[in-house]
Amino acid sequence: QVQLVESGGGLVQAGGSLRLSCAASGRTFSRYAMGWFRQAPGREREFVAAINWSGSSINYADSMRGRFTISRDNAKNAVYLQMNSLKPEDTAVYYCAADSRWAGTVQTGNAAYRYWGQGTQVTVSS
Repeated sequence: QVQLVESGGGLVQAGGSLRLSCAASGRTFSRYAMGWFRQAPGREREFVAAINWSGSSINYADSMRGRFTISRDNAKNAVYLQMNSLKPEDTAVYYCAADSRWAGTVQTGNAAYRYWGQGTQVTVSS
C-alpha cells in the first residue's frame, strides 16, 4: 500500500506555470505506475498524464500534450507535473494516483489506480 500527498497547487495567471509534486510513502515506490488526474467543478475526473515505474513510458491527454510534463524520481519517492502555458480551463483539483498492478505500462483510466491523494487546487485566472 502507498500513501500519496500532493503539493504545489495555487493561483496563477493565464500563461503562467506551476509544478505539482506528489510524495509517496513506502519503500516500494519504484514498483508503481503513477498518474495525474484532475476534476473541475461539475465535471468528471479526467486523465492528465501517466508514467510507468521507470519513466520509460509516458502518456498525456491530448489537451495537455506539449504544455505539461510528467516525471518521477524513484530515489525521492516522488512524481511531478510541470504545467506550462496554463489556461483558465486548467482550473481544477489535481490528483496523484498510483497502482502496482501494471507498473510497466501507462494507464489512463480512473479505475486502473487503487491509491489516490487528497488533491491540490490549481486556479488559473484570465
